[in-house]
Amino acid sequence: MPMERPKIPLSAVIITKNEEKNIAACIKSVSFADEIVVVDSRSTDKTVQIVESLDAKIFIEDWKGYGPQKNSAISKCRNQWVLVLDADERIPPETQEEIAETLKHPAADAYSFPRKNLLRDKWIKHAGFWPDRVIRLVKKNQGFFSEGVHEKWVARDTLKELKKPIEHLSFSGYSDMLHKLNSYSSSIAAELKHKGKTSNGFTAVFHGLGMFFKIYVLKSGFLEGLDGLVIALTKAGGSFFKYAKLVEFTRHNPKR
Repeated sequence: MPMERPKIPLSAVIITKNEEKNIAACIKSVSFADEIVVVDSRSTDKTVQIVESLDAKIFIEDWKGYGPQKNSAISKCRNQWVLVLDADERIPPETQEEIAETLKHPAADAYSFPRKNLLRDKWIKHAGFWPDRVIRLVKKNQGFFSEGVHEKWVARDTLKELKKPIEHLSFSGYSDMLHKLNSYSSSIAAELKHKGKTSNGFTAVFHGLGMFFKIYVLKSGFLEGLDGLVIALTKAGGSFFKYAKLVEFTRHNPKR
């Protein structure tokens, strides 16, 4: 029986909303951290019960947006160093080892990881899906997450890159891709409207076509076969619909 990895002074934070299919595996992948904090946005599935059954702290809060929600979770951590994950991300054993070694003598205030994005169980290496660097290991009081759908860690000082990857269960299949296309395009369109941005049909078409060319040709999405084509089409659809929905919101829901 393999020996359990000793825990290190590190807080892992995860924000959740109806993540019963993902949360247990995510928590287990960060079990080497001596504190795990989950901030849940009032899930209606079994997410909270699953978290309570594992070695993690759970806080229930109203949804404030991706960045503010993660900032809230970080504020609850007792450790200086925090590993920030989404529920569909995992830390493989080799990456756990690199994190532990890095924190023995940290040389930066934040670290990024290459992220292996998976469609079903397939690692997508093209179409802009690799290396897809994301900042996930941060010094608690040396930065913050920005607002917006695509929130980013804003580091106050030095940022360095780690070599080992984290894993991201991006999509369970094509239907999941379409569901997220619809959800994210609506959120981004609402965000753009809130910022006073405007759009028209030409803008939507231009961005959609440009995104397809970028993903399928410039980012070599064609090398992924049918998966690459579907990725390019859904990326293009997401780009098209965020601007088309912005037109719709502005014309038909001016107070939204």
